[in-house]
Amino acid sequence: MNRVVITGAGTINALGQNVPDTLEAMREGRCGITELDFRDVERLAIKIGAQVHDFAPELHFNRQQLSLYDRFTQFTLLAARQAISQSGLKFSGELADRAGVVLGTAGGGVSTWDDNYRAVYEEGKNRVHPFVVPKLMNNAAASHVSMEFNLRGPTFTVSTACASSNHAMAQAFQMVRSGMAPAMVTGGSESMLCFGGVKAWEGLRVMSKDACRPFSANRNGMVQGEGAGVFVFESLENARARGAEILAEVVGFAMSSDAVDIVMPSKQGAARAISGALKDAGLNPEDVGYINAHGTGTSANDKTECAAVADVFGTHADHLMISSTKSMHGHVIGGTGAIELLACIMAVRDGVIAPTINHEELDPECAMDVVPNTAREAKVDVALSNAFAFGGLNAVLAIKRFS
Repeated sequence: MNRVVITGAGTINALGQNVPDTLEAMREGRCGITELDFRDVERLAIKIGAQVHDFAPELHFNRQQLSLYDRFTQFTLLAARQAISQSGLKFSGELADRAGVVLGTAGGGVSTWDDNYRAVYEEGKNRVHPFVVPKLMNNAAASHVSMEFNLRGPTFTVSTACASSNHAMAQAFQMVRSGMAPAMVTGGSESMLCFGGVKAWEGLRVMSKDACRPFSANRNGMVQGEGAGVFVFESLENARARGAEILAEVVGFAMSSDAVDIVMPSKQGAARAISGALKDAGLNPEDVGYINAHGTGTSANDKTECAAVADVFGTHADHLMISSTKSMHGHVIGGTGAIELLACIMAVRDGVIAPTINHEELDPECAMDVVPNTAREAKVDVALSNAFAFGGLNAVLAIKRFS
């Protein structure tokens, strides 16, 4: 089997519109959660989110493109441009025929749904734009990335709620590892920060009105974010042959289903995914130095995740660093795992652990080293990225410092 490495990374999110700015914000423990700014926000009970501000789509796309690109697709294309540019890959010939795109999203074109429902039901219009369906469909972003970069291999979208990106990246990893594809563009995106998107989430009663405080005893819910993270996964042989810079190595993954409840998480399901990723990578628990937690800031998720980590790692759990960067960039739903993988890369490549900000009170049920409030310098060889979704669908990736 091929060794799989990451040779390109791109992002746009509330912390930054590229990877360097995002990582700098994570190092500084900067919060990207602000007051929301869009139509009818005053009708919402939840008025905060990690929104991408100062974003001008017309600077990146022409008028015809904007008629086809929902905001989640725009984010994806910008992140993909960054990642592919950094990788140095040019997709032509056999490489183009075999390389593809696997992306994750939970909602797809939510802004397009919102705009057009408003037009039909509120404004009484009897017609919508002919491109509404291709604009809102969940596979739109993957299709547009494939068209812009001439990627003619396996291309599809994974939609597994909050684990979508991790499931997508796991599929890309498996394709490159098995030799099915020499390289894959992968990650995920989401943009649900519009009236209809936030109003739907309000109904779940899991949203905080003031801040995201993962693992803190006084946490009171999650905060939504938006954005995208995109990577180039490539076989080590190909990367070495062309002298590519290697950001990190992807060494394992595992997936599981709780098969218990549509919204309440299961410790056993999460633990199976974590231990499965270690087994797939050929790692021992003590090899892991950092976990980027799912860490939503809800009581059920945080306690369940800490219990699962304790079960898998035993006494080594006391020596693990585990942080939730959702405290800074919000919960980007289907795109969140891709943005969080950046923190894992920073840990193994740069030796910087992103903090869990807004941590105010110790919770005895989350009594782990959650890297509270301030980033930390530490040598880390292996990092895990956890994603545990509504529906009980879990996906864990393992990455390693490349040497």
